[in-house]
Amino acid sequence: MKRIMLTVAYDGTHYCGWQIQPNGITIEEVLNRELTRLLKEPVKVQGASRTDSGVHAMGNLCVFDTETKIPAEKICYAVNQSLPSDIAVQKSEEVPPRFHPRKCDSVKTYEYTIYNGRLPNPVFRLYSYFFYTPLNVEAMKEGAEYLIGEHDFQSFCSAGSQVETTVRTILDLDVKKEGPLIKIRVSGTGFLYNMVRIIAGTLIRVGTGYWTPDEVGEILGKRDRTFAGPKAPAEGLCLMEIKLKNPPNP
Repeated sequence: MKRIMLTVAYDGTHYCGWQIQPNGITIEEVLNRELTRLLKEPVKVQGASRTDSGVHAMGNLCVFDTETKIPAEKICYAVNQSLPSDIAVQKSEEVPPRFHPRKCDSVKTYEYTIYNGRLPNPVFRLYSYFFYTPLNVEAMKEGAEYLIGEHDFQSFCSAGSQVETTVRTILDLDVKKEGPLIKIRVSGTGFLYNMVRIIAGTLIRVGTGYWTPDEVGEILGKRDRTFAGPKAPAEGLCLMEIKLKNPPNP
């Protein structure tokens, strides 16, 4: 028996998130099905990040155990032959038997993309949030600075989240404009439920002038979800990378 780790990219448009659930097809479900078919043994992958319905990923991680004789580095090529075109394994590698990416130190990087134009562009409709009101990117950058560091992010967590603490650490948070696209890129050691989408919704309000940058700090200090901005739509969010601080050796 050996443990394999996959790096998986996917377009989340037509999926009900990562984790298996009864109300629709998920990324985890498809991977289990195609790996089981390929390896001719029951496979259940365990993901590092449970992305929500409609959210995309460039580099989510998952592990599974197998007795296959197929070399670990070849599994990605084999399974990609049968995966749908909106899911692709970018890398497959052997890791220690007890290794799990969710249980080790890592840095996750997300990017939220806003299409800030007068009229929508269909090319970007699945991978960005169309917002026609002009946004002040400099004000958004100023507001973002209040969120960098270790804080209690209760104001930026959706109700119903079952966690022991709402304290998290954001290592970097930047806002950049690339033509009509505004990208909010955030890296941290862990995130709360809907945290990045609520941060995006809050910074959008700062960009419109509804709030000043200073008010982001005040919202953070309130530790109350009702004071933060709305949760931005799922299509603008992408999990870019999960960087392991101590990469495993098999």
